[in-house]
Amino acid sequence: MRSAWWRGLGALASTFIVTHGARAQSVPAPEPAAAAPSEACGSFHEFATTSCPLTWHGITIYGAYDVGVGWVSHGLPENGYNYEGESLVNRNGNHSQFVIAPNNLSQTGLGIKGKEEFTEGWSVVFNASTGVNPQSGQLANMAATNTTNNGLPRSSYSETGDGARAGQTFNDELYGGVSSTYLGALTFGRQRALGTDAMLAYDPAGGAYSFSYIGYNGTMAGGGDTEDTRWDDAMKYRLTYGPAHFGAMYKFADGSGGCYSAAATWTAATCTPEQAHNTAYGFDLGGEYAKFSADVVYQHYNQAISVLNPLLGPESLTQPYQSTTNSINTNPITGPNVIGTNNTEYGIVTNNTAVMVAAKYTWDQLKFFGGYEHIRQTNPSNPLGIGASAQGGYLLSGVEDNNLDSPKTVQIWWTGAKYAYDNQTDITLSWYHQLQNDFRLPPECSVAAGFRSSCSGTLNEESLYLDHHFTKRFDIYAGVAYSAVSGGLAIAIPHGPGVPYNYNNNLAPTVGGRFSF
Repeated sequence: MRSAWWRGLGALASTFIVTHGARAQSVPAPEPAAAAPSEACGSFHEFATTSCPLTWHGITIYGAYDVGVGWVSHGLPENGYNYEGESLVNRNGNHSQFVIAPNNLSQTGLGIKGKEEFTEGWSVVFNASTGVNPQSGQLANMAATNTTNNGLPRSSYSETGDGARAGQTFNDELYGGVSSTYLGALTFGRQRALGTDAMLAYDPAGGAYSFSYIGYNGTMAGGGDTEDTRWDDAMKYRLTYGPAHFGAMYKFADGSGGCYSAAATWTAATCTPEQAHNTAYGFDLGGEYAKFSADVVYQHYNQAISVLNPLLGPESLTQPYQSTTNSINTNPITGPNVIGTNNTEYGIVTNNTAVMVAAKYTWDQLKFFGGYEHIRQTNPSNPLGIGASAQGGYLLSGVEDNNLDSPKTVQIWWTGAKYAYDNQTDITLSWYHQLQNDFRLPPECSVAAGFRSSCSGTLNEESLYLDHHFTKRFDIYAGVAYSAVSGGLAIAIPHGPGVPYNYNNNLAPTVGGRFSF
């Protein structure tokens, strides 16, 4: 099946090449670039004092190292696999502490990319990039923050989370393709989702983990779930024509669907193999006029996976299904497990549809940013089962395909401004707000009835930071973020009576430095 997609990609590229000759006479010349690309570095002094790229014969090596120190009012012991730090309120955070803060403005990592012209107006392009954690040297791996805590009491957790970077050798991007001066670029492989591209362009904090909710948590960028900020086995097309640009993306199904049973009492023998149906598609349309730019992004993802917590372990009497026993839709297996539970996750599966509108405007020394996204989540039309694969090839030993009582709606707003104090110093102020509906049936959400994660709730984050560049490559920063949750978004363990966050807020001042090349 995969070879058919490659043949299709080849045929499409061939069509582009054939039609290029026919269109060359009628297509207007492309708009001149805003600025010519920098010449490759010619000396160490030039490398140290300018932003020249490390390029040789069209191949460029790039990267960053970003680390700092911070304090959090409600944090957890540090986890060497965690790449996002502890600035955002965490469901399990339980004490104040000083922390080594990784990747505060940008992800520490290394990449190599290339663009080589093979005929007039046509080039081969590729990119391979990965993220590492400066505090530990480990590959960025949010899945491992859960598996290393599997079976532990909640009070013994280190920092946990969920994300698309899950220990892959190239956990950011790994793709190749062709690029045309007139017809755009077509690439295939592991690539950032269109929502991730838009987030990086329209977030006032530029996706900074320590100062941006939509950068730290990929719900917005992934169109519903943070694991979907990057798509594997995906084809992506980008075209710029004058002031307008267009993007389209399609993800082919990949990985394992596991085995599934709808019965309340099930065994390994009655668990039926499933195929993965985790296809996805998206579109982006945007443009620029003078100092204003805007984009509209649509994304749909089937069988999206969300991992909320580590496996709770056999000591959890209220949630035995989210433990070291295989379970489907909270029904524990009868008899031996289908798969072992070492190094596995517990996933909630949904189909997600998202529409985003974002804009920015430059006025003298100020840049204004704003955006809104509407996300609708439903139970999947095709279930995943035990042994289904998540990001990084991690397997699900517990899965829920019926978690939603009714469709879940998530809305996210953000706005902010960046002020250029001088040509070396920026000050950024940002505000983020998330609201979810009450999708619980019956709709009983109150202090008396008890809150669950299916109740309506809010999340808010505000941040302020200063960033000063000593050179084009080296900068230092200092800032603070405050985040808080309420209602259904303040529930840490979603089932049974609904176990709340230990603390529903977090204050996180951070200082640090970054070197980029």
